[in-house]
Amino acid sequence: MKNTSRPSDPLPEEFASEEEAAVFWNTHSLADYEECLEPVEVAVSLKRRHFEIEIDEESYLALQARARRERKPVKQLASQILKGGLAAP
Repeated sequence: MKNTSRPSDPLPEEFASEEEAAVFWNTHSLADYEECLEPVEVAVSLKRRHFEIEIDEESYLALQARARRERKPVKQLASQILKGGLAAP
């Protein structure tokens, strides 16, 4: 449902600081200023997502030692091991 009431305060042309903008938007609804919005085109480039998992210290130290021997980053070796283990039936 579209808001047909007029905003109580005019939208400032610009804010002097991020703090000033925060104070304004914490006390006003964007829905009240819908007529001031302009469409914009945004290019989005999604990068790979990264996840964090817990492992015990002994496993991490073994992984770190093997990564050092293979001259690979720990995260690369961990991903490689997980992918290989998950690909097996």
